[in-house]
Amino acid sequence: MRKQPPPLRKPPEVAGRLLDAQLHLLDRQLLDVDGVPVTTIDDLELSGPEHDEPIPEGAEAPRITALLTGPVLGTRIFGGRPPSNRLIRIPWSDVAEVGTVLRLGVKGESLDALWVERWLRDRVIGRIPGGSHDPE
Repeated sequence: MRKQPPPLRKPPEVAGRLLDAQLHLLDRQLLDVDGVPVTTIDDLELSGPEHDEPIPEGAEAPRITALLTGPVLGTRIFGGRPPSNRLIRIPWSDVAEVGTVLRLGVKGESLDALWVERWLRDRVIGRIPGGSHDPE
């Protein structure tokens, strides 16, 4: 008589959507509620066990708490990580949709991610003759 294989374990119930960070989130453009580009996603902030620790059996999977953006070009070229105080946090609760781009449910003007653009607009572009109004 053949021995029956053990029954397959039922996969764990997932409360939300499973995302592959590299495929669905990193280096994606972030648009505000009006469709205005805000920034690109450079890194993620996760809750749960550290990346080098194995997830214990029955433990909850890591969850995204914030999207991180900031001046990372130098670290991409030369290696290393930017200081965490230089990264701008955008709470995951502000994300309304994950698709080809990430869409926020808030206006971009309310985020710190646009401070560089606002500073350039007010301090540099606004001082150029004709730079303070739309072309006719």
